[in-house]
Amino acid sequence: MMSEVLSTAERFLIAELLHLIGNYLSCRIIMVKYTVKVFTGKMLLAGTLNSVYVKLVGRKGESKRVYIPKTGSQGSMIEHNVSCPSSLGHLEFVVLDTEPYALFAYINDDWFCSKVVVTTPEGDTASFPCYRWISGYERLVFREATGKLIFNETCPEAIEERKKELQSRHEVYCWSIYAEGLPQIMKVDSASDLPDEVRFSFTKELEFKFTAAKALVELNLAGLSTNKEQWKSLDELSHVFNSHKTDVYEYVEKNWKEDEFFGYQLLNGLNPMMIHRCSKLPENFPVTEDMVKASLFGKSLVAEVQKGNIFLVDYKRLHGVTANVINGKQHFLAAPLCLLYMTDNKLMPIAIQLKQEPGEDNPIFLPTDSEYDWLLAKIFVRSADFAEHELNFHLLRTHLLAEVFAVSTLRNLPMVHPIYKLLIPHFRYTLQINTLARQALISENGLFTENASVGGPGMVEFLKKAMASLTYSSLCMPEDITARGLESIPNFFYREDGLRLWDIVHRFVQKMIGHYYTCDSDVQKDSELQNWIKEIFFHGFLAETSTGIPQSFSLMTELVKFLTMVIFTVSVQHAAVNNGQFDFGGWMPNFPISLQQPPPTTKGQCTESTMLKTFPDINTTVNGMAAVYLLSRQSTDFVALGNGYQDHFSEKTPLELIHKTQNVLKKYNFEIQGRNVSLPLSYTYLNPNNVENSVAL
Repeated sequence: MMSEVLSTAERFLIAELLHLIGNYLSCRIIMVKYTVKVFTGKMLLAGTLNSVYVKLVGRKGESKRVYIPKTGSQGSMIEHNVSCPSSLGHLEFVVLDTEPYALFAYINDDWFCSKVVVTTPEGDTASFPCYRWISGYERLVFREATGKLIFNETCPEAIEERKKELQSRHEVYCWSIYAEGLPQIMKVDSASDLPDEVRFSFTKELEFKFTAAKALVELNLAGLSTNKEQWKSLDELSHVFNSHKTDVYEYVEKNWKEDEFFGYQLLNGLNPMMIHRCSKLPENFPVTEDMVKASLFGKSLVAEVQKGNIFLVDYKRLHGVTANVINGKQHFLAAPLCLLYMTDNKLMPIAIQLKQEPGEDNPIFLPTDSEYDWLLAKIFVRSADFAEHELNFHLLRTHLLAEVFAVSTLRNLPMVHPIYKLLIPHFRYTLQINTLARQALISENGLFTENASVGGPGMVEFLKKAMASLTYSSLCMPEDITARGLESIPNFFYREDGLRLWDIVHRFVQKMIGHYYTCDSDVQKDSELQNWIKEIFFHGFLAETSTGIPQSFSLMTELVKFLTMVIFTVSVQHAAVNNGQFDFGGWMPNFPISLQQPPPTTKGQCTESTMLKTFPDINTTVNGMAAVYLLSRQSTDFVALGNGYQDHFSEKTPLELIHKTQNVLKKYNFEIQGRNVSLPLSYTYLNPNNVENSVAL
C-alpha cells in the first residue's frame, strides 16, 4: 500500500517538474505571451483540489493545453501566462478541463469557474463567461463574450456548441405544474437539488436562513410563537416588540388609524396596485349623496366623480374565497369596496362596504360613524389588502413570473446570445428564493399557509382568480397607470419613480437591442428568441391569448417592450411591493395577516374589545411579523439595478451603454433623495440604490 502511494506521489512530482520545464523552455523560445486570469465563483465550496488545464483557440491557431496551478479557492483569481510561438488571432474559444489531483485521484472535486479573462500580446482583453460547475475529467468549451445571434454564426463548430449547451440545459431546467391554472415552475424537489450555478453565494447562504424560528429569535419573539391567547391591548403589542423598529415602522404605529394615512398607503404603501379612478359607482356599492355629504364638504358626489376626484378600491377577487382555520378557529375574509376622495392633495376614505352584495346586513361604513365602527371597517380593508398584496401582486406577478422568465431563458438562450447576457443578471438567486418560499411559506405546513386568513385552501382559489386578471398591459407600468386613470393624481411617488425607471430601462434595452438586431427581419429569424417567448406564453401564461402576451415577435419594438417589462417586473416592481413589508406590515393592526371575527353586520356595536377580539392571536401575529421581517432584509451581496452586466458583455458599445445607464440611475438616485428631504414620510423603495436587480428576496 505504501509503495502505491509513493508511486502516485512520484508520478505527481514528475508531472509537476515536466510542467515547470515545459513552461521554462516555452518562455525561452516563444515570442508572444497571453495572460490568463481564471476566476473561481463565490458560492460555497466553489473551489477545487482538481488540476485545471486551459487551452486558447483563435482564428489563426490554438495554444497547447496548459496547466493552471493553485486554481480555485472560493472567490479567488489566479493569473497565469500561456505562451505561443505566434499570435492566435482573434480568440474564439477557451477550453477548460479538469482531472482529479494526483494525490487525491479518488476524489472528484467539482469546481465552479465564473469566467476566464485573457489579455492578448496585442494588449486586447477577451472575456469568456463560464458560470458553470466543472467535474473531474470534464472538458468544456466557452465562447468569447461577444454577443452572437444564431443566424450570424459562420462557424459550424460554434453552431454545434450552441445546440449542445441548450440540450444539456433542457435536461436540467424542466417545467413542472405547481397547481392547475397557475404559472408553471422549475421541476425541483428542494433548494439543495438546484444546479449550483443558480444557487446563493456563500455570503447569501450564511446570512439567509428562511426559517421563522430564526426571525423570531432575532426579534426577541420566540417565547410568543406558541402563545394562542388574544391581545389584551395595543400597548401590549407595542411593548412586546421594541427592537428592530425602523423609522417608517414607528410612523406607521403612530398614524395607522388616521384616514389620511389610510389613503396614502393605497398610493405609496406596500400595494399601490389596487386603486383606480372611479368613473361610475358600481351598482353593488349604493353610496348615496347624503351618506358622503359631510366628507365632500357639501359637494355633489356625482359632480366629484365627473371631475375625476373620486377613487375606488374593490377587493372583489376575495369574494367567495374559503377562509382559513387557524389555531382550530375559523377565521374570516372580507371582499370590501372602498370609496376615496382627493381633496387638498390628500386621498381620504369616505365610504366602505365590507361585502360585495349590498343588503341590510352589509352596511356602508362612513367616517361619521362611531370611532370603532369606522376603524374596524378600515382594518378589514387593510386585511383584504394583505391578501391581494402578498398573493397577487407580490407572489404571482413578481416571484412566479420571474421564475417563468428565468427558466425559459436558461432553456432557450445560449450564453452567447445577447438577450441571455442582458437578462441573466436579473435572475440571480430567483430559482432558489422561490424554491425556499414553496418549502417554508406556502407549503402545506408553511408559515403563510398556517397563519393567513387567505392561507390554506383559499390560497390556490384566490391565486387562480388573480391569474384570470393577469394581462400584459397590466404588467407594463405606463399602460397600467393610464388604465387606472392615475396619470395626474398628486403625491403618487410610486408612479413618479416607477415611470422614470421604466423609461430608463426602456431606453437602455432599446439601444442594446439596436446594437445586435439591425431590423425586424433579424428578430423574426432568431429561432432561439422565438422559442424563448413561445415557452413563456405556453408555460407562464398557459397559452391564454386573452392575456395579450405575445406568442412570437415580429418587430424590434415588440421585443424591446417585452424585455423592458421583464426587467422592470423582476427588479423595480418587485422592490415596490417587497422592500417595505416590515415597514408597513410589521405593525400588525395596519396589515393584519388574518382576522378571527366576521365583518360586522350592524353599526353601533363595535368597541375596542371587538377590535382586539378580531385581531389574530399572539402566535399568529408574531409569525406574520417574522415573515415580513425575513422578506425585507437586504443581504450584504445585494446587487442594485443596472449592475451585473459587465461580466457578460465585452464589446465597447454595450459596455458604454451599461456605464451610461448606471450614471443615469445614480443621478436619479440623488434626485429622489433631494425630494424626500421635504416629505413627512420618505418614499425610498424605488430609489435605484434600493432596487435589487433580481427577485432575490
